[in-house]
Amino acid sequence: MENNLDRMLKVSWEIRRSFFPDRIDFVIPAKTMAVSVTGSKCQLNCAHCGGKYLKNMTPLTKALKSKINPKSYLISGGSTDKGQVPLLENSKELKELARRGNLNLHCGLVTEKEAKELGELAAVVSFDFIGKDETIAAVYGLPFKVSDYLSAYRLLQLYTRVVPHICIGLEAGRLNGEYEALRLLRKEAVEAISFIIFRPTTGTAFAGLNPPPPNEVAGLLTIARRMFPRIPLYLGCMRPGGRYRETVDLLALRAGINKIVLPAPAVRHKAAELGLEIGLIEECCSL
Repeated sequence: MENNLDRMLKVSWEIRRSFFPDRIDFVIPAKTMAVSVTGSKCQLNCAHCGGKYLKNMTPLTKALKSKINPKSYLISGGSTDKGQVPLLENSKELKELARRGNLNLHCGLVTEKEAKELGELAAVVSFDFIGKDETIAAVYGLPFKVSDYLSAYRLLQLYTRVVPHICIGLEAGRLNGEYEALRLLRKEAVEAISFIIFRPTTGTAFAGLNPPPPNEVAGLLTIARRMFPRIPLYLGCMRPGGRYRETVDLLALRAGINKIVLPAPAVRHKAAELGLEIGLIEECCSL
């Protein structure tokens, strides 16, 4: 007997086919260098990250000296207690990188003045979009509200392209605010949405928790496809690996996702089975 998720996936797939060509883009971002402006340092020590992912990024000083010539740069770093990545403290260095390739900036909260200055550097901004005040407090330990993130999103859109990122299961692996984030974005200008998934990480406060169940992830993606029928939806690089990734990636494909970063091998075969042309992209999915 067909279950509810299967029915939702079928509806989402038909919506995708109605508004997009029969093509799926697989993203292998080998030509984008991930750069941290703070090295491995972060003031917040967020519950889901704890600064662990900064250690895998190239420090800004090293990127400037690198002989490697990537096509683009993903620029991030540790956050301050104001919810900001201190990008503009390094504006001179970032201008140099912008001369070499496009910049995808991960900035956090901004004032209008900061948004304008960042807009002069960015090809695009990847913006963490939060749907619940409780999530901000529980994960980031910050006193800010959803309204602060919404305001920053609107300011950035005045000066550059912005791709909102929604982390599914960000609050300790459970969904709380993701649907609200979609409802808020539906009232805004949106050109694409990137979904990432909470990944339990050793050495963080959330290390012993589980990622959200794949069926719940798929359910959210089907609703996103229905709410944004003409907007490209991406499954970004940050998500658990192994069998979990394979399960989620296959469900995401059926839900009508347009881009998948570092897809599980089984997804290629399923895409061909569904009659999709496969495109390969070698830069960050937001660029």
